Amino acid sequence: MAGGKEIRNKIKSVQNTKKITKAMEMVAASKMRKAQERMRAGRPYAQKLARIAGHLAQASVSDFKHPFLSGPAEVKKVGVILVSTDKGLCGGLNTNLFRQLVLRMKEWEGGGVSAMQFTCIGNKGLGFMQRMGAKVVSNVIQLGDAPHMERLIGPVKVMIDAYLNGEVDAVFVAYNRFENTMKQEPTIRQMLPLTGEHFKDTVPERSWDYIYEPDAQAVIEEVLRRFIETAVYQSVAENMASEQSARMVAMKAASDNAGNVIKELQLVYNKTRQAAITKELSEIVSGAAAV
Repeated sequence: MAGGKEIRNKIKSVQNTKKITKAMEMVAASKMRKAQERMRAGRPYAQKLARIAGHLAQASVSDFKHPFLSGPAEVKKVGVILVSTDKGLCGGLNTNLFRQLVLRMKEWEGGGVSAMQFTCIGNKGLGFMQRMGAKVVSNVIQLGDAPHMERLIGPVKVMIDAYLNGEVDAVFVAYNRFENTMKQEPTIRQMLPLTGEHFKDTVPERSWDYIYEPDAQAVIEEVLRRFIETAVYQSVAENMASEQSARMVAMKAASDNAGNVIKELQLVYNKTRQAAITKELSEIVSGAAAV
């Protein structure tokens, strides 16, 4: 059994760790509220824009068909925009998303996809893809506590240009969708090409007829590009809200576990101390009896 001094050192070490995890829990709780407000503020705009994009995908414009609204009949090359965190200590948030993505990649390979390339938003996703040996065409890391559109547009444009140039047949976005503080859902959804099937939850059964001003090409071009930008921004905002929630829960669990470890170590220390005292008393009694 370890000596009393060694146990006291362990208790002090765990107490220091508990202070750190408790502080991180409080910081994550503060950031989580702001991240959730930012994420919820963007949802109505993103949903409305998705609704309009879905209507445009269903509507037929005879004189103009945007490349975003039509893709090849068979998907052979896939592009993925992977949204992850820059930092760890957020439980299984990134692991669950990566596991879901690997399963989807196996499905794509089984379905005849011959090539995949990735745009990584976040340091953890970039590191994971590099370890897998995947083709990473662009990335952005160290986004901070709030997403900034000007930093996202460049890396995402690389993937969009690859789609327009025919280098990929479809573009997907993978991120953690925020459900509530205790639940974050790994989500992989198709972003390009846009079809009515991808907006079945936001598009009614009947289609809408639009009057375009000044012309269909200018309006559809602007709306669809704004939709892509908003979809990526909202995905990052959802992932950041999920990150802070997962980190708060993970740090709370770590603090609770540290408290349990401290109690166990204190019990062991008391038993050790009591055994040492009992042993000393026994030696004194034995010595007195011998005299």
